[in-house]
Amino acid sequence: MARFAAVGAGRMGRGIAIAFAYAGHRIALIDLKPRAPQAWQALRDEAHAEIRSSLQGLAMLGAFDAQRVDSIAERVQLVDARGAAEALRDAELVFEGVPETMDAKRDAFEQLNGLCSDHAILTSTTSSMLVTQLAALVRRPERFLNMHWLNPAYVIPVVELSTHPGTSADTLARTREFMQSIGKLPVVCGVAPGYIVPRLQALVMNEAARMVQEGVATAEEIDLATRYGMGLRFAAIGVVEFIDFGGCDILHHASREMAGSIDAGRYTAPAIVDRMIEQGRLGLKTGSGFYDYSGRDVQAYRRDVLARTLGMLRHAGLWRPPADQTEP
Repeated sequence: MARFAAVGAGRMGRGIAIAFAYAGHRIALIDLKPRAPQAWQALRDEAHAEIRSSLQGLAMLGAFDAQRVDSIAERVQLVDARGAAEALRDAELVFEGVPETMDAKRDAFEQLNGLCSDHAILTSTTSSMLVTQLAALVRRPERFLNMHWLNPAYVIPVVELSTHPGTSADTLARTREFMQSIGKLPVVCGVAPGYIVPRLQALVMNEAARMVQEGVATAEEIDLATRYGMGLRFAAIGVVEFIDFGGCDILHHASREMAGSIDAGRYTAPAIVDRMIEQGRLGLKTGSGFYDYSGRDVQAYRRDVLARTLGMLRHAGLWRPPADQTEP
């Protein structure tokens, strides 16, 4: 039997199934909705086709030998409502990925409460509902948390784990271990709308749309700037790390100028930045900021940041060797 199960055979469930199959695991992809045989066969064929197509796309890009597509796809077991009890009986980690309505979630967890074992960890892949809203639907809330995957789920390494006050430390630790074992990078956040990535993304995307609307720049110019300026840089250094690297006083001054000239609501720096400036915690240059740099070899750290950035530039094909001759 599979140790893992994804409930909901739509796009997210299929992506999760691919991620586990790629890592060598059998996984049950379960459709809990009772369907007529013809309707179930159509859904099954569609899911199989999408899973194989996604794997073939990776193979065409050189991720692995295309001859392995079928063997990887065969690790995904498509299960209908009649087979759900057997598929879920021994599952250790279960992902709920049904439609984003409370009625659908309630129905799914009512079934999972009766079909899953006491030791199973249940997660919801919801992108819009708080973990505290859903914990009340689970028979053993100490073994429940939200897990937000970034599309495509089988490619993007980060998964965001959102716990509620009742999530046990053992549940969180085991979930992290499971996800790390398939090559994912789990990050933990509290009970908040938008998790981490969607919350940051929404701000950036809305501001980009405003700049197009205001005629600041074309969509093409904004996308060049974000892909090879902001995006490339933040692929090499984290957002909060970047504040420390440049200094939170720089962020404070830049925010003050844009708050005054563009929009105070969007650009006024949060109170934590003001407090850090008052305390002299400006970041790397003062030895502490959001991170503590005491005892760290600062020069080695700066070289590491430069190496990460050069690596991204080389990957993008944008790093050039020095010119051999001096131009007249």
